[in-house]
Amino acid sequence: MFGNRFAEMNIKGDLFGGVTTAIISLPLALAFGVASGAGAEAGLWGAIMVGFFAAIFGGSTSLISEPTGPMTVIMTAVLTSMMAKYPESGLAISFTIVMMAGAFQVLLGTLKLGKYVTLMPYSVISGFMSGIGVILIILQLSPLLGHSAPAGGVMGTLSQLPDTLANLKFNELLLGALTLGILFYYPAKYRKIVPAQLIALVVVTLLSIVFFDTDSIRRIGEIPAGLPSLVIPHFNAEVFTTMVIDALVLGTLGCIDTLLTAVIGDSLTRKEHDSDKELQGQGIANIIAGLFGALPGAGATMGTVTNIQVGARSPLSGVIRAGVLALVVLVAGGLTEPIPMAVLAGIAVYVGFNILDWSFIQRAHKVSIQGMSVMYAVMLLTVFVDLIVAVGLGVFISNIIIIEKLSREQVRQVKAISDAGGDDVPLTDTERDLLDKANGKVLFFYLSGPMIFSVSKAIARQHTTVADYDVMVLDLTDVPMIDVTVGLALENAIKDALDAKCEVFLLCPNKQTRDQLEKLNVLSLIPDSNLYSYRGEALQAALDVIGNKTVATDDTEEIERGLIGNLN
Repeated sequence: MFGNRFAEMNIKGDLFGGVTTAIISLPLALAFGVASGAGAEAGLWGAIMVGFFAAIFGGSTSLISEPTGPMTVIMTAVLTSMMAKYPESGLAISFTIVMMAGAFQVLLGTLKLGKYVTLMPYSVISGFMSGIGVILIILQLSPLLGHSAPAGGVMGTLSQLPDTLANLKFNELLLGALTLGILFYYPAKYRKIVPAQLIALVVVTLLSIVFFDTDSIRRIGEIPAGLPSLVIPHFNAEVFTTMVIDALVLGTLGCIDTLLTAVIGDSLTRKEHDSDKELQGQGIANIIAGLFGALPGAGATMGTVTNIQVGARSPLSGVIRAGVLALVVLVAGGLTEPIPMAVLAGIAVYVGFNILDWSFIQRAHKVSIQGMSVMYAVMLLTVFVDLIVAVGLGVFISNIIIIEKLSREQVRQVKAISDAGGDDVPLTDTERDLLDKANGKVLFFYLSGPMIFSVSKAIARQHTTVADYDVMVLDLTDVPMIDVTVGLALENAIKDALDAKCEVFLLCPNKQTRDQLEKLNVLSLIPDSNLYSYRGEALQAALDVIGNKTVATDDTEEIERGLIGNLN
């Protein structure tokens, strides 16, 4: 079951990695749990269960899995909408969606589709992640100002912002601002020793106890000790379609988040993860998290990088991390009681700020105006419209842009010449001599590179004058693959040539290209005797045809002259 992932255990490194990442995870899990609306305990149990079962069943040696900012944003939207519609069963429906998302991830891994999950333009991924970061920041504005998060998500928060500002609680704003100050200005040289989030959590909580009354500050309260309650899966026919869509979004985002983090981990460990097994492990972990009312999770970049840097080399570190967090919940849960909500809001805002892809934002306009436009469009759609719409439109527009660029390049690889003057066609001196001898009666039709549907018009344009030639040599020697549209365009070119009494010779030594033409019955239009593997042979055959036609024409003219002479 574990394969070789535990074979390289480094007890000291794995132990240190597990304890260190547990310390990092604690404030984040609390912040995400509160931010989602499910409660701090849901965040902690999410960190425990997702981290433990993903480490056991996953396909990476050092990946740390836990609730992440992007997953929390989606879960917040799911919980908010379901609880608003169904106050009694909304919570069970929401965690059923988590289980469905996990099942979807298991399915992707079982179908060996892991390698395709991240095949998405970077501008779309960047815009989507940045949009998630903006959403997380906006949703924490009210808690940061001393109020509960209003209903309605981003638009609800923004619409209530004037009232929130008018009634802000300065003491909670001060605590939130102090938290953000520590997080942003904590010296980098100390971050590897003690994470900034933990320092902010402890320091600001102590200050709130010393300088403010317990009742004047909104606090987490005591986390219930003991194991979480089991959530019975609950399906509602009225919103089943919505449940499926939410599960697909949550599952897909978890896959992308996890596999991108796994790639970063690979670059640090010089090892390669098993993406399909990793998706299966993440799926199993999220199914179990949903069963116990815990937040879903994915691979976490900060935890994973820290885990590797301190010496962890096997999933044992993830198991130890889960054990440390479980001890906190089961034994020391009362210690979290005085933590101010504003502190957790500040930590969540900091996470949202870091989710923003500042690296790409700063240079996107220099790299590509089109890429920058796609990135900002996806980001705005993610924030103000819908996550699926944002990604769907982003991928569609990016693919259109890419296809248009490929088309311009591929059109240049469709060439038709009738003499040896075409320097961009790879003919040897002997082959050029043969083409010259044809005296402009042979059309050498040359294609190169992968041929997709976008070049079909270029093919049609090149063969419009085929009636002016006696022979067309169609050279597909340098074409590794063609799609159906190009195959049909070639079929039309061959038919037009045959209708114009122009003989067609075909060069197609590539098996994949030849098989595709056979499937489309294009090869049935050309006799086997007209199929060649070498250009020289095809050009010589074309010359022979021209010579025969010339002889036939001369004989016909001589007969006509003889008939005319007899008549005279």
